[in-house]
Parts: sequence; C-alpha cells; structure tokens
Amino acid sequence: MKQSHLRPIFVEFIPETLDEGVLYVAMEYRTTAHRCCCGCGRTVYLPLSPTQWRLTFDGESIWINPSVGSWSLPCRSHYWIRGNRILWAQPWTNERVAAARANDRRTRDQDFVTPSPVLEPATFMPTPAIPVQSRWARVKAFIRLK
Repeated sequence: MKQSHLRPIFVEFIPETLDEGVLYVAMEYRTTAHRCCCGCGRTVYLPLSPTQWRLTFDGESIWINPSVGSWSLPCRSHYWIRGNRILWAQPWTNERVAAARANDRRTRDQDFVTPSPVLEPATFMPTPAIPVQSRWARVKAFIRLK
C-alpha cells in the first residue's frame, strides 16, 4: 500500500526486517533505511553525506534532501520526504536518470579531487625580549616626564 507518512526511529543498527511506514536512521553509520513508499516492499537505503542525501530533524519531523528516486528498483518510485510526509514527484525518463547520475558522479568526483588548501607549517617566532628596567630607572623616567 502506498505510504503517505514515514515515522522516524533512531537506531544503532538498521534492523533486518523493516516495518512499513518507518524511516530507520542510524546516525553513527550515516545511513537511513525504509521500505519503498510505493508499497512494493523493497528496501531503500539512503547514505547521508554532503554529496548524497542530507537529513534534517527538528525534534519531531524529518526532511530528506534531495528527493528519493528508486531508479534501480522495478517500481521506479520518486518522492520527497518532508516533515515525515511523502510528497510524490513526477517519474523521470531513463535519459533524465542517466543525466542526474552523471551529474552526481561529477559532483562527488570534484569533491574528492579538489585539493585541500595546503597549510604552511607553523614557524616559531620568538617574542622580542623586553628590557626590564630597575625601579630606580623607572622612577627617573617618571620624573623626566613631569
């Protein structure tokens, strides 16, 4: 049966058997899993990372970005998870799926290939010595100022 909502459950490990209408979130392993919202019963895993899916949790509801496109499943479901609700999206053509996958690959490759800025090693800069004046020298300097 087609789902209209997903209830988030935070777990240490994704269970072997997933309940309908539940989005399992394993933060330590940066992944989520749920049964496809179309009702086909297949498991959908969403790895969480800046170049894949991002999860937002406000204490009650979950948002997942970008959309969930089950292109490798027979159902080819396409939906958004917004505030625990399922918002169905238009199906994509094979050409659009291929273009999106190529773009995702380029983005991921660019993120891993772009060199990090090279930081120069820290150098020790000694603090210049401040001459310590005797009390008598400070008194004489004070008197000269007046």
